[in-house]
Amino acid sequence: MHTNLKSLFAVCGMLAVGYSAQSQSTTKFIDPANMDLSVKPGDDFYQYASGTWIKNNPVPAKETRWGSFNLLRDFNINAVKGLVEAAAADQSAPAGSVTRRVGDFYAAAMDSAAIEKLGYQPIKADLATVKAIKDLKGVLMQATLMRTSGIGSPMFGFYVGQDRKNVTKYMVQFSQGGTTLPDRDYYLKDDSRSVKIRGAYTEYMVSLFTLTGGTADEATRKATTVMAIEKQLAQAQMSRVEQRDPYKTYNKFTVAAFSKTTPNINWSTMLNNLKVTGQDTVLVSAPKFFVTLDAMLKSVPVADWKTYLEWNVLKSAAPNLSSPFVNASFAFSQAQSGQKVQTPRWQRMSQLTDGTIGELLGQLYVAKYFKPEAKLRMTELIDNLRKAFEIRIKNLDWMSAATKEKALAKLHAFVPKIGYPEKWKTYDGLQIRRETYFQNLRNAGVWGYNDMIRQLGKPVDRMRFGMTPPTVNAYYSPTMNEIVFPAGILQFPFFDPNADDAVNYGGIGAVIGHEMSHGFDDSGSQYDKDGNLRNWWTDEDKQKFEAKTKALGEQFDAYTVLDTIHVIGKLTMGENIGDLGGLNAAYTAFKLTKQGQSTEKIDGFTPDQRFFLSWAQVWRGNILDETAAQLIKTDPHSPGPYRTIGAPVNMDAWYEAFDVKPGDKLYKKPEDRIRMW
Repeated sequence: MHTNLKSLFAVCGMLAVGYSAQSQSTTKFIDPANMDLSVKPGDDFYQYASGTWIKNNPVPAKETRWGSFNLLRDFNINAVKGLVEAAAADQSAPAGSVTRRVGDFYAAAMDSAAIEKLGYQPIKADLATVKAIKDLKGVLMQATLMRTSGIGSPMFGFYVGQDRKNVTKYMVQFSQGGTTLPDRDYYLKDDSRSVKIRGAYTEYMVSLFTLTGGTADEATRKATTVMAIEKQLAQAQMSRVEQRDPYKTYNKFTVAAFSKTTPNINWSTMLNNLKVTGQDTVLVSAPKFFVTLDAMLKSVPVADWKTYLEWNVLKSAAPNLSSPFVNASFAFSQAQSGQKVQTPRWQRMSQLTDGTIGELLGQLYVAKYFKPEAKLRMTELIDNLRKAFEIRIKNLDWMSAATKEKALAKLHAFVPKIGYPEKWKTYDGLQIRRETYFQNLRNAGVWGYNDMIRQLGKPVDRMRFGMTPPTVNAYYSPTMNEIVFPAGILQFPFFDPNADDAVNYGGIGAVIGHEMSHGFDDSGSQYDKDGNLRNWWTDEDKQKFEAKTKALGEQFDAYTVLDTIHVIGKLTMGENIGDLGGLNAAYTAFKLTKQGQSTEKIDGFTPDQRFFLSWAQVWRGNILDETAAQLIKTDPHSPGPYRTIGAPVNMDAWYEAFDVKPGDKLYKKPEDRIRMW
């Protein structure tokens, strides 16, 4: 299901109300042993702050990257393991109880013997249905049937979400899609990495087509067919940078008008097949994509579309079939990410349980790991950061009073959600049996689809969470104007009740500020206090803001990730603004504390130094080259080393804290420092 949110992909914690220097006598929250003190902070702040830790913490074989927030995720993965294993072992849990349903789902997922015995039996009926297709009408019917049956999402994207210009209403929304590789560039570019990944993709397709009974020649022909179709779809897709423009992706059509743009697709019929009734208007993010798809329905033979749909059945099911299919899926993933060994089955199935019935598992997680005082401290933190943000907005020298008034109204309208939803999903009607792993997944897919469709015609549910409670992440939703912090991030190592305020504000404080700043980034700033896509800026202020975003984009464009690969400033703009605004707001809030106004050193570092070193600790880590190369194309977040330095080099306080001078490699002249929020 589509969710309109901007995640941190980081971890957060809680805020200490006060700080105690005494606690520092036993724990070094900023430990010089993790740093590389031979490096000048003004030359390479990332290495200075974390160099020894980075050297001593390579990426584990079962991971693609490893850093501070991976440590917290690792803790949560093991916490979830304990919960699902205990639930599976609890034979006394009543039928229909949360414990029983979670336990049955996990037990079925871990029953390798039963899964191996079935082979690809669970999808034979689906493959037979595809084989029986006779014409184009059958192709389109199958493309919708696969969605409603929890099988896959061929050809295009489809979801129910808020109307961005009238956020009190849910609408049917169509988006580009239909491809398998992580980004359109992998189909269209001929650099060595793209060629290698296309080769691995072809091998993957040949493997699965062969495993389901095809000869090597047949499998190769089918793989060639699928690649050709997906390449055409990729050519019609908007780039990720283009998709960041909320106006460009907002195109409202009546169903009849949308059908006129696609003579071969009757969208009234399609909506009926998608179980949608009573909707005469739809939102389309990429109308040109659908024009191309429509033309392809005529130019591509029905036999080729059947092969494409067969592939969509296979790729959707493969990770959940017998080991030959799972191993083929991992080999394809490995070629993209560089991961050395497959993640253990218990970990994959624990995460699958969270991803499938996360608000059942979440109830068990919250009962054991979420402390009531965490919510209280997070509430205090959010209040402090909101006050700091207000101070900063009022003091902006580039924004007019009229726009400031609207910005403050939006800030005051922020809705914080902490820990877990007030009303849990019950998953009523979802059948989970201990003996039927694959069918459990299908049932969950159907339940999730129907749950999404049921939203149409109802008031917008403002209680929903877009992430499950054990998730180590946080997000901002522009249409809800809310900042959300699942329970999974509200713990060590990103917060410690015994740490000084500098550590907690530089870590969790900056993270909360980051989410607030998303409401004022290049995209989020186009939504008003109620969440509607509506301009609230004066023309002059908008121009000043855009000049600042342009400068920030150029700063990040200059960062090199691998050989010739650079950060894409426009793709990462929203997250970079989030970091810059968030760290500034956290620093302002920190300076209101007793420690923030002192100069007392702890473990040899001043309060301001500890603040910035805490921020740096959040982003330390290692990543495999293959994963780094892929994320540059697909991830709207900048890599950790550049998140570490990207905001501080624009803050006068950082220069003062570490005595950064002209001639140091990271030095920026005061007039060149980007001051935004």
